[in-house]
Amino acid sequence: MPCLNLTTFLLAVLVFASLVCPARASNLLPGFSKAPFTNEQVREVRTPEGIRAVINAPLEISNQRPTLVVFYATPNGNTIEQTLGAEMEPGLDWHFDIQHIAAQTRRLREVNTRDNIVIVVTQADERSWPAWRAKHADNADLIRTFVESTTEGLPGSPLRIAMTGHSGGGSFLFGYLNGGEAIPDNAVLFAFLDANYSYSNEDRHGDKLLAWLKGSPERRLVVLAYDDREIALNGKKVVGPTGGTWRASFRMIDRFRRDVPLCESTSGDLISYTGLDGRLNVILDRNPANKILHTVLVETNGFLHAMTLGTPDEGRAGTYRGPRAYTGFIAPLEVTYSVAGTTAFRGIPPRKSTAPGGHAFMNSIASLGLTAREDAIWSQLKKGNVPDFLRNFKSLRIRWSDSARRVHTGLIHVMPDYLAVGSNTDFVRVPMTPMTAQRLADLYGCSLITRRISDIVYSDAELRLDPKPMTENRESVSTFIAHNDIIEGQRAGKPLGMLTCGIKKDVVLTNLLAAKPTRVAIYGWHYTNGTPIQPLSTVHVNTYVDYSHGIRFISRECVVDGKKRDIEQIMKNPDWCALVSDEGPLTVRRY
Repeated sequence: MPCLNLTTFLLAVLVFASLVCPARASNLLPGFSKAPFTNEQVREVRTPEGIRAVINAPLEISNQRPTLVVFYATPNGNTIEQTLGAEMEPGLDWHFDIQHIAAQTRRLREVNTRDNIVIVVTQADERSWPAWRAKHADNADLIRTFVESTTEGLPGSPLRIAMTGHSGGGSFLFGYLNGGEAIPDNAVLFAFLDANYSYSNEDRHGDKLLAWLKGSPERRLVVLAYDDREIALNGKKVVGPTGGTWRASFRMIDRFRRDVPLCESTSGDLISYTGLDGRLNVILDRNPANKILHTVLVETNGFLHAMTLGTPDEGRAGTYRGPRAYTGFIAPLEVTYSVAGTTAFRGIPPRKSTAPGGHAFMNSIASLGLTAREDAIWSQLKKGNVPDFLRNFKSLRIRWSDSARRVHTGLIHVMPDYLAVGSNTDFVRVPMTPMTAQRLADLYGCSLITRRISDIVYSDAELRLDPKPMTENRESVSTFIAHNDIIEGQRAGKPLGMLTCGIKKDVVLTNLLAAKPTRVAIYGWHYTNGTPIQPLSTVHVNTYVDYSHGIRFISRECVVDGKKRDIEQIMKNPDWCALVSDEGPLTVRRY
């Protein structure tokens, strides 16, 4: 055998290691899940005061690079999903095609490889930031607190923020300005994309912006607007005699000119007012054809232009008011998911203080035969001997297209972990037959899940643990307990109630059971790279139970297109079934 030199030997070791221990495909941040179709991770957050946000970060995010967190406030009437945008298809609302902030961000990441670029798209529950601010007297403090809390824990140094938005989204920016006498030092950009309606000298907006700009050469202000004074819709002027962004922009220009010289220049229909070495830019479209350009300013690379103007990337991401430079980065809508929040589920009876702990109960049934064991499990769980953390179901938001390419949205509520017996401080995840699980599902107002829901849970999981298969005494209660304790060792230091996967196979519903009604269907046990150990299988009879089987319930009450529906309606409806099924309508909806 020929001798290997050191370099060849090390290379061989690295190749072997890559085969045996493949590198992780992603570096998911806490609470984030991998976004479909793209090299991104996403998280959804909500506040009690009615702020909703979707945070989109690169899948690979480095601690060694600076991080720029861009807060983009939605325009009046638009959802976050519409603001992020999607590939247009028949029946899709036109609002998905007017901003494309997701695609423009992807293009920006391609151009700017120096920074981790995180985009936070914010929406008020009222779909109107001016209305939301009017409802909350302390809106300025709420906005500042939201921005600060959202950036906490993100990697990268330094961590800087950019504030931007379109139309009524500018109200979010002005609320942020009103939140203190000074703008925080880590803010490096304000960009009003036809969004400066609320500019006010009385509220000292100009004073604060100028003081902030003068505080660091890294800071930039960009205003994009157009002459909207005479535009009309259905024969009626859109803005009043003192309103609109054209007039607001000149209020800003007049204020800035009192402190700094501005250079005026013209290029085609655009007039630019520039100061502070190019860090202050107000760019106005004279709009000689008197068109409504409100959304066009964003669509024609407006976000990209504002993000790069006055930086080394100026001119590289696309031409302002030119053809879309981000077309290749627009993702199809089809199916996307995100964790929408937590819902207190009230279908499980309350746990009595005298109920046994999980380990004591499981040890007490270790010597029982299957029938007696299942009866004992049913008896404990029907009385509510279930840990409290399992009663806070996770709400998952799902979007899909039906066979006619009509887009639907849905909301499901799933148990965060597998069904267990005991208390929060002493519980054991309990495998059982699908018949016992079905009885409990009926009692609780739930259903068993499907393969599709198992995959969605993996996609949105807040905690992914590596599977730990066991090979001996797979059907014994002692192995059930030992496997649970292994999982708890893996989970040490993590809070209860996180949406968790990678620890059990799912007992699922599937149309395969129509031909084999006496079998149990199992699927899942995903590795952290997304591959399930167990393909969908009906090989075992329905009285077979081993340590790897887990029961995760979904609430029967779901939402489709804004209306509450029972899950059975959804499972059998050809247009709605894709919310929960990847097999088409389900003919087998229970055990």
